[in-house]
Amino acid sequence: MFVRDRAVAEEVVQETWIAVLRGIDRFEGRSSLKTWVYRILINTAKTRAQREARSIPFSAAAGGDEPSVDPDRFPRPEHRQHGAGHSARATGQRPRKSCFGGETREVIMRAIDELPESQRAVITMRDVEGLPSDEVAAALEISEGNERVLLHRARSKVRRAIERHLGAVEPTGAAG
Repeated sequence: MFVRDRAVAEEVVQETWIAVLRGIDRFEGRSSLKTWVYRILINTAKTRAQREARSIPFSAAAGGDEPSVDPDRFPRPEHRQHGAGHSARATGQRPRKSCFGGETREVIMRAIDELPESQRAVITMRDVEGLPSDEVAAALEISEGNERVLLHRARSKVRRAIERHLGAVEPTGAAG
């Protein structure tokens, strides 16, 4: 998440395990062992990223004022015909079997790689690694509310990339 080169990431993992082995006697049990190890990993990766001059300030990557989902995707009250929860731009088609193929997976991973650092960290830990919300928040030292906001923004951006890939999003300005 924090370093872009696989070789550097492997070195970070090795440095993390060394730090875990050296510091295991200082583990106090205030969090799960997994969260403690993840925190060491993140600190090691951030330190390495700074050394490699690749870090982005965490606060600068919050996502800005952009809406996480384009408001045009939701039906206006006068056009509600599908009931609550349906997108105004839904194609009505089921995803093709190719949706689960390697090409779509590449689109997803590319979209995740292009996210701001904070969003990339949260979506990777939650959706790729499968960590629960409270552990992600603890590992990143953010509030659970902030974790939810970052995850929502990240998932929205990845969803837009998938929709573009599958052709499910109409061009801006098209009738919905």
